[in-house]
Amino acid sequence: MTGNEAELPLSGVTVVSLEQAIAAPLASRHLADWGARVIKIERPGSGDFCRDYDHVMNGMSSQFVWTNRSKESLAIDIKSPEGRKVLDALLPRADVFIQNLAPGAAERLGLDAASLLRKYPRLIACDVSGYGTDGPYSDKKAYDLLVQCEAGVLAINGTEAEPAKVGLSVVDIATGMYILNGVLMALYRREHTGKGTAFQASLFDSITDWMSYPAFYTESTGRPLPRTGAKHATIAPYGPFRVGDGNTIFFGIQNDREWRSLCRIVLGDAGFADHPKFRTNPLRMQNRDELQGHIEQRFAAMTSEEVLQLLDEAAIANAHLNSVEAFLQHEQLHARARVQSVGSPCGPMMSFLPALTIPGVKPRMDPVPDVGEHNEAILGELGLNEGT
Repeated sequence: MTGNEAELPLSGVTVVSLEQAIAAPLASRHLADWGARVIKIERPGSGDFCRDYDHVMNGMSSQFVWTNRSKESLAIDIKSPEGRKVLDALLPRADVFIQNLAPGAAERLGLDAASLLRKYPRLIACDVSGYGTDGPYSDKKAYDLLVQCEAGVLAINGTEAEPAKVGLSVVDIATGMYILNGVLMALYRREHTGKGTAFQASLFDSITDWMSYPAFYTESTGRPLPRTGAKHATIAPYGPFRVGDGNTIFFGIQNDREWRSLCRIVLGDAGFADHPKFRTNPLRMQNRDELQGHIEQRFAAMTSEEVLQLLDEAAIANAHLNSVEAFLQHEQLHARARVQSVGSPCGPMMSFLPALTIPGVKPRMDPVPDVGEHNEAILGELGLNEGT
């Protein structure tokens, strides 16, 4: 722990998380970032199976390092009498309990949120599942890509010829953020009422919320949102454009004011804004290929930096098409010192600062733990011996 924790918003909050994979660990890591003490319960020996997703970070998993800094690892077998004794001693000290065990496992162990709230009325307990606690899919195992499939995410990503998954664990990330949201709301409620909260979060429900816009579009039009690769599905011009130096740049138009600014400053033709094929966004969508050709013809004699400079001058949002390698060198990351280092059993690891910036408050950036690294200290606090 750092000397800064007393200043952090969640200082004094203890989280016990029976977690694995991404969604629940990401949520608890966000809590740890801002001062909560997070005790991560893992299987003795192998620990969270996310530890073995890859070994690219000096022997550690990139996804585990991402989701598990600033935590304490307690390795116990919760199905054994000894392990359950430890957990039962720990729960009365907890403010928050999160679990994402396999469907039905928490209920069988009496560790579901509702059961725990009856026993500990001030506890904030969250059950994390794939598809929710009822309905025909409630017992179905769920992983990020599979839920992307079920929720139609692949259907709207990719090209016209082929669907594609989102390259990030977008379902897990969404779920982690909703878990975080629920915990913070429940802490606020308990502050005012003294009462704990039992709540549920599921991967399917989380990505359902994120799928609202394409679902609403399909429901209203009777047709699916088209897959358009790197182009926006409903706004033009918005997407990639080839430039004379062989590079690709991106820009997007959001309204008539920006469209006219693009024509006048970037394309050098103010009158083009009133072209009968392009004067409104629906018309530009209908004639997108022709518009693309016209814009790229204008860009053919220019470099990408010249085009981007004109777009900035016209107050048109734009971007380079960066590789991940280029992102790692991004001047905005380094100018604001967003790239940090945290400790781990395998030495220093690259990490990014939390997304929130609170002036005068430094988030925790403590080490990623080894399996069971904190057993002795935690068991000592509980007055239990290592062998129990």
